[in-house]
Amino acid sequence: MTTNPYAQRSQYNQDAILSATPVRLLTMLYDRLLLDLGRAEAAQSAENWSVAGENLLHAQAIVSELSSTLRVDAWDGGEGLMALYTYVSTAMISANIHHDIERTRESIALLEPLRQTWHEAAAMLPAQAPVTNIGGTLGVA
Repeated sequence: MTTNPYAQRSQYNQDAILSATPVRLLTMLYDRLLLDLGRAEAAQSAENWSVAGENLLHAQAIVSELSSTLRVDAWDGGEGLMALYTYVSTAMISANIHHDIERTRESIALLEPLRQTWHEAAAMLPAQAPVTNIGGTLGVA
């Protein structure tokens, strides 16, 4: 019996998510967010608006997930990060509606340093136990 390679990949990704620590989940979301934005930028350059739109919508969903799980009162920078998420979300909506590649590029420029910072912070933390209950619905593959 031949197994569908897409089903295998999906199962692998599901297993990776379910066994990830909270910090790893965060870095996975940022990685996928920037992947989506990069794909959207490439599609916009090629004037492939449907592919750009799909990637921008997924990127917006990731930012929405990040926003909804952010505990603004947990640290001094929480309000600033929430404001950034709100701004970038608006920029991605505008990029999608108006086919504005500059807004997509702006979103990448604002989020890439955060992605790098979260990866650096994650590397400094001791190992943690995996998450046992994931509340979100986004895939990161």
